[in-house]
Amino acid sequence: MAAASNSKNRITIGILAHVDAGKTTLAEALLYSCGILKTQGRVDKGNSYLDNFELERKRGITIFSKQARFPLPDFDVTLIDTPGHVDFASEAERTLSVLDYAILVISGVDGVQSHTATLFELLKHYKIPTFIFINKMDISLRTHEELNEMLSKNLSDNCVECSEGIDGLLKSESIAGLTENMLEEYLENGAIPLPMLQQEIKARHVFPCFYGSALKNTGLPEFIEALDTLMLPFISDSSDAFRAQVFKITRDTMNNRLTWLKILSGSLKVKDDIFGEKVNQLRLYSGEKFEPCEEALAGDIVAVTGLTTTSAGTEISSDREEAVLVPILSPVMSYKLLLPIGTDIHHTFKQLQELSEELPEISLIISEDTGEIQAQIMGEIQIEILKSLIKTRLNLDVEFGVGTIIYKETVEDISEGVGHFEPLRHYAEAHLKIEPNERGRGIEVFSDVSTDELELNWQRLIMTHVYERRHRGVLTGSLLTDVKITVVGGRAHPKHTEGGDFRQATYRAVRHGLMYNKSVLLEPYYDFCLEVPATQLGKAMNDISRLYGNLKTHNIIGDKAVLYGRCPVSTMHGYAIEVSAYTKGEGKLSVSSGGYDLCHNADEVIEAKCYNPESDLRNTPDSVFCAHGSGFVVPWNQVYDYMHMERRLLPKKSVSTPTAPVAAPQTAAYD
Repeated sequence: MAAASNSKNRITIGILAHVDAGKTTLAEALLYSCGILKTQGRVDKGNSYLDNFELERKRGITIFSKQARFPLPDFDVTLIDTPGHVDFASEAERTLSVLDYAILVISGVDGVQSHTATLFELLKHYKIPTFIFINKMDISLRTHEELNEMLSKNLSDNCVECSEGIDGLLKSESIAGLTENMLEEYLENGAIPLPMLQQEIKARHVFPCFYGSALKNTGLPEFIEALDTLMLPFISDSSDAFRAQVFKITRDTMNNRLTWLKILSGSLKVKDDIFGEKVNQLRLYSGEKFEPCEEALAGDIVAVTGLTTTSAGTEISSDREEAVLVPILSPVMSYKLLLPIGTDIHHTFKQLQELSEELPEISLIISEDTGEIQAQIMGEIQIEILKSLIKTRLNLDVEFGVGTIIYKETVEDISEGVGHFEPLRHYAEAHLKIEPNERGRGIEVFSDVSTDELELNWQRLIMTHVYERRHRGVLTGSLLTDVKITVVGGRAHPKHTEGGDFRQATYRAVRHGLMYNKSVLLEPYYDFCLEVPATQLGKAMNDISRLYGNLKTHNIIGDKAVLYGRCPVSTMHGYAIEVSAYTKGEGKLSVSSGGYDLCHNADEVIEAKCYNPESDLRNTPDSVFCAHGSGFVVPWNQVYDYMHMERRLLPKKSVSTPTAPVAAPQTAAYD
């Protein structure tokens, strides 16, 4: 049995790209050049080393992230090949949490595509130093100057061509001018010290760019030398305690559950205890094959058997698990899962939860309204993958209904939400400030209340209850997002308050605050790159306007016009076929996730949804008070008049006249 330890520095490199940029071909070329492969596989021939899933070889695309190990003179490298298709961008995003460096592959034929820019923004968000490899230069008609300009305009001014090798980099005046430290050294000594350049690359102040052809193995020796010279080794924190980042869950051919993780500090041994479970096996994978090892050290990527409760996107230690990865990318379409007649929906849903562990970006839920299973996914190619996996795992032939847009809701104003829960022998009251957050930030929770008023443990409990629920908006019942929620008041009873009381008070306070706020509907957008013949530029611009899109910029490159912008997913659906038709196959549309923004036809969508927030008993804004030994329900628009505490944000005057207590609601309101 092998040991993971060795004298070399460990490093984890991810390789990312827009689909068809040649990412997997570059991975094969690196493995071949470093002596791991005797022959270089081809994606189009279905014999690549890393794309070993049947559907990957059939479609010629990467669907699941894979890893391979290869040596450099100064490093032991774990290379992670990620999916390039936009439908599987979430799979790529999850791997970013364990990367030390990234290689962003760009096609010299196509240049910077919309998804390329999205990946670059993700790398920025996760602070991952990045090398750029411009591929397919053997067939590209674009010059280095054109591509350099495209990189500068669409990615960063700090993308620098490295055609003159390492010495050229260290003596480059243009690179020296990127930071004050390098410029000072250059002016004083005529060159940049290598350790300084390594640090500037690590800090993402420099993005070295290399040109070549992975298929023809041109430019590879220089690129490999640069990686080995310019990278810094992984350094764990000073703690000897075990800590690791989980980035995916899979199952092997024997249906053993594998937890994939990177060890951040300490070490992990076979038979170690994690959450009361024993580590049965540690595996070092390269392609489909693995070596078992007795111990994995900081910096290692390993697959662990024996753990049943771990989940992707979490950080674990010997005794706890903490969610640390809040993904930026999320599904934009929802499809009804059509099961064979006679299938037990609830039993099947439990079985499908196992698949959700492996594909967390495919969110499977049972609709509260219809009792149907809904699959929330990134795109239609994922449907084929899901159908195949369900057939393989559950032996069920399933179909999917027509896709619908996943809308979200946020707020535009500031309001105070009050939740009061006081049935007999229970008591909790929570006051929450609800205000808009930046786009893409999701729900963030804070506390601004004295511990003299509300003990810290109750404050933390309120914050936990805000995070634990998928809160619905009050316009269409869509999920709430991009909202900042602050605990501004609360009260507990020394004898009668239990944790569940604050759960009810918190849920009601959020909903109550939304009823008094101005809610707005959001819809998903695509960032797009549209390439058409220059003679068709006018039509393309008119189309973008017709589709309620926003054109950011356009360039004329040779006889082609390249347009960049954002457009609602709902209006751009099917537009790629239009582009192909009116350009007679010469045009091309590529899209990537552009997040959520204001819905272009909000009134129409709200009217069609016909949602009544006051009838939604599972998400009630009403509160429960107690009088004469029994609980009674107070409607949301009278809660300010009944509550025991004063309002914290707005004038203290009442907003309505109290009326007689109404009858208690159905039990569902307390679920």
